[in-house]
Amino acid sequence: MLQTTHVFLFNSKWQILLGMKKRWFGIGKWNWFGGKNHEGETIKETALRELSEEAGIFLNERDVEKIGILHFFNEGKPERNQDVHVFHWKYDGEFSETEEMKPQWRDIEKIPYDSMREDDPIRLPKLISKKSSFDMTFTFNKEGKLADYSWE
Repeated sequence: MLQTTHVFLFNSKWQILLGMKKRWFGIGKWNWFGGKNHEGETIKETALRELSEEAGIFLNERDVEKIGILHFFNEGKPERNQDVHVFHWKYDGEFSETEEMKPQWRDIEKIPYDSMREDDPIRLPKLISKKSSFDMTFTFNKEGKLADYSWE
């Protein structure tokens, strides 16, 4: 099972930093920052490395908080099964466009769900409300469409 990360940043205006994917998986869709764990890295180190590579943001380990985990199962591509460790932080600093992502602050009330993955409208509101930590599972069918989901 792949170990990956997502990092969500919110600013003091209650906006979320999203990135338009410019290459690889999810190209042309709004997403957040994160990626695959490299050998020898802690999962938090992975989250911080990916954030710096994708948005030019450099945070310290004490700057992010793990708030949950997402499990993804893909019936058509089991090599994509993964645990996604989710981190968040309040951030009002600078960011930059990279080869992979074009970051932009988005108002919480105007999140572009129609330009995101089909599971995002299910999980993102839970993340935003963050009343407690979460553990969510998503299963995609052989065609890559969301087939089922659950959370604790």
